[in-house]
Amino acid sequence: MKSLTEYDTDLFHRLFSITSQGNCRSIIWLSKTGDGYLYFVLAMLLWAFEPQHGELFLYTALMAYALELPVYVVLKKLIKRQRPCDLLTHFHSHIVPSDKFSLPSGHTAAAWLMASIVSYYYPPFALLAYSWAALIGLSRILLGVHFPTDVVAGALLGLFIASVSLTALG
Repeated sequence: MKSLTEYDTDLFHRLFSITSQGNCRSIIWLSKTGDGYLYFVLAMLLWAFEPQHGELFLYTALMAYALELPVYVVLKKLIKRQRPCDLLTHFHSHIVPSDKFSLPSGHTAAAWLMASIVSYYYPPFALLAYSWAALIGLSRILLGVHFPTDVVAGALLGLFIASVSLTALG
């Protein structure tokens, strides 16, 4: 019987093989939408121009990211899971990761956190927000910087921190 790590690695190889021969510009661009700048711009636009929920959206997002970032950093330093490019032999990712460890995926955590907050205050955009968050996570696997379980852990972290923040301020 295969271990979870073996299933995770097999799924990683299957997904990564989609991009192993092709041009990854669109996937890199998609991944970059999860770098954090978009969240800031969205929150500031809503704060400035959306009187019903904009201000509370901004405060909730600020609190959520103030919680998520240190938890994410502590988890990465405690778990110390190597990235695919460091763990797998004869493997190179499409991009250079921003830090050394891979669990949880920070891009995915931040994307699911933002999708949850958007969905709470603006329910008509829930499907779009969660679809985008899922694509951010998938892009991190396709680019070769995260295993699927890193992405799942990131999504769960983002959902948890968003829930805590929305309970406190929402």
